[in-house]
Amino acid sequence: MNEDVRTILLVEDDEANRHSVTLILEQSGYLVLSATNGHEALDILRKSDIDLILSDLKMPLMDGMDVLKSARLIRPEVDVIIMTAHGTIETAVEAIKEGAYDFLAKPFKKATLLRTIEKSLERRSLVRENTRLKEALKQYESQKGIIGQSPAIRHVLDMISQVSSSSSTILIQGESGTGKELVAEAIHQSSPRAREPFLKVSCAALPETLLEAELFGYEKGAFTGATQRKEGRFEHAHRGTLFLDEIGEISLAVQVKLLRVLQEGEFQRLGSNASIHCDVRIIAASNRNLEEAVKEKTFREDLFYRLNVITITLPPLRSRREDIPILLDHFIRIYSEKNHKAVTGFDTEAMSYLTTYSWPGNIREVENTVERAVVLTKDKILTSDLLPQNIRQSPQMEGDEIKIPLGMPLEEVENILIRETLKKTDGDKTLAAKLLGIAPRTIYRKLEP
Repeated sequence: MNEDVRTILLVEDDEANRHSVTLILEQSGYLVLSATNGHEALDILRKSDIDLILSDLKMPLMDGMDVLKSARLIRPEVDVIIMTAHGTIETAVEAIKEGAYDFLAKPFKKATLLRTIEKSLERRSLVRENTRLKEALKQYESQKGIIGQSPAIRHVLDMISQVSSSSSTILIQGESGTGKELVAEAIHQSSPRAREPFLKVSCAALPETLLEAELFGYEKGAFTGATQRKEGRFEHAHRGTLFLDEIGEISLAVQVKLLRVLQEGEFQRLGSNASIHCDVRIIAASNRNLEEAVKEKTFREDLFYRLNVITITLPPLRSRREDIPILLDHFIRIYSEKNHKAVTGFDTEAMSYLTTYSWPGNIREVENTVERAVVLTKDKILTSDLLPQNIRQSPQMEGDEIKIPLGMPLEEVENILIRETLKKTDGDKTLAAKLLGIAPRTIYRKLEP
């Protein structure tokens, strides 16, 4: 049986109505299982995989309300739509209170019937997808808090497992927002140093003098304002891990002192000649290409090789799109709880935008997008109008074609064409270059972090 064909259980005691509705549904591509009374319907429901129940209200022995109540007990995930020629506001309200998805008063138009069914089945698809995502989250959240199931993320998790037990220096590379700090913390938590401190320093956030004082500490009187001795991060991180984020931004002077720590395991506080021994594991991160920085003489070659003992490269989100739905669901749960809302997911149109968008801000941008949508929504389902304009105007894939909105910068258009062509060639850059009529080195240059 085709898994894409939806099965509808039609419960109708009137033969003419049953035949008419069955014909409409079958012509619309649905598989219809019919029952002439409530008892027969419940027996079918127990034995078959049903996507939706369409039940008449007034039937002998067991009416539609009884079918609804019983179906909610047997298969609570299956929606029930009640139809009746005796429709009243009171009956409709009672049906909805008992859990009916919707209420149709006979005679109804074909378009009204099909539209109601489509909305119900779309909701069921979202529920199923959310259930699958929640199960995936349970599995992947247990893997050091790193969310994803793509081969690229599994490789990162494998690397974390392999390197955690050592004390080797690690360099984590990747674009901004790819989760470098999370990986560093996962390495520390999986290591023998897990009970010791894990300290973080953002090297780009501090000017040279303050960064040096923050890392190595200082003695009283070392500089104006140094009214007392202060221990630095290296001392506080003794026997633990020090995470140096954006290490490519530190000055050459600080690089020299950092190199000494890596080579000799000791340093001096500012304003002191006494050497202090420390046992600290260094994990550094950079969104810059440090090899290029070495060529440009802005980063010391000897420090680069000291840092580059083990390298973990985090993939951008656009190269692991299968992880996007899991990340979306993860952040929906977080921000629904924070905002006291019961949001269940994005609708089909919104998901189309979200899964084809290039996400230049990576996971951080996903989180911000979800938080914004959850805060602004008044419903349980997040719709495309809640998405930022840049996402709604992003190119949409249709088969082998890409829709490019007017006004998109030419450089971004080129990058999109290159990335989408690489998907079609399974990452073969030489073949992609031939298809695009450019040199392979152009692809490497365009896609550099």
